[in-house]
Amino acid sequence: MQNYRSKNLSVVCVGELLIDFFCTEVDVDLIEGRQFLKSAGGAPANVSAAIAKLGGDAAFSGKVGKDPFGYFLKQTLNTVNVDTSMLVMDKKAATTLAFVSLKKNGERDFVFQRGADALLTMEDIDQDKISDAKILHFGSATAMLSDPFCTTYLKLMSNARDLGQFISFDPNYRGDLWKGRVNEFVTFAKKAIALSDFVKVSDDELEIITGTKDYEEGVNILHTIGAKIIAVTLGKRGTLLSNGKRNEIVKSIPVTSIDSTGAGDAFVGATLFRLANTDHIKSINNDFEQLREIVTFANKVGALVCTKIGAIEALPSIQEIERSLFQKYVEI
Repeated sequence: MQNYRSKNLSVVCVGELLIDFFCTEVDVDLIEGRQFLKSAGGAPANVSAAIAKLGGDAAFSGKVGKDPFGYFLKQTLNTVNVDTSMLVMDKKAATTLAFVSLKKNGERDFVFQRGADALLTMEDIDQDKISDAKILHFGSATAMLSDPFCTTYLKLMSNARDLGQFISFDPNYRGDLWKGRVNEFVTFAKKAIALSDFVKVSDDELEIITGTKDYEEGVNILHTIGAKIIAVTLGKRGTLLSNGKRNEIVKSIPVTSIDSTGAGDAFVGATLFRLANTDHIKSINNDFEQLREIVTFANKVGALVCTKIGAIEALPSIQEIERSLFQKYVEI
């Protein structure tokens, strides 16, 4: 069994860190709801936590308010050993909040109170630490919604490209956030994809960005835009992996899903955890067999997350994977 924990990994995740308030009452909207569960949210933060819990070296770069919610978020990441030295705490802006309840018809009632995460500028960035990272991951549920964060986001990606760093991108589309602005989302996503080495999309995101329901055609479009390695997550069916020369659906394992929250972020975190151990990361897109092995591992980590409740809370450690029921399936 290989020991990845002995290596000094370096992945910096850039994006949003926020509070999700989930209404715990059933079949109510936010007008009627009174009971809410506070939880740390933000896809790139979840990815950093996934890497750290697997034993990797992960840091998070973003902005929260210097308020109780911001301190809670910082503490949550610190607890799982994510480096938060690049987390900016804004004295003037509040931490971003999202309120969600599930209505009787299955639709979500959603209120988003944008705060500090939108205000990240290049002046807030620790350029030395960012430049030293082996991998930069960008998860963009809110990053591309408005400036200055959007400009900062794309500038960081462009700089990383110039430095020859490995760039990972997950568009992380949220319909609640992009209502009436889907064309803007597609435009920004394509700009980011053009700069990326690894792109993870869901099957729905692939269709939104490329305009086609055909998976093979869709990934070919993303490769034409600039992506080198593409992973299209297909839920229980597994993941469609493509390096531009070869496509293959990498199967997952059957599980009884309790809560799929954070499974996609766990998949990305597990992928980056393994990529960070690669000696020749910039040429790994030429090694499809190794890519398939990495995605196989990531699929199983994502599946394991589905057997627990929560996002960061459900993320497994290497020790948990080793002693879990998945031990006979997972090659650590």
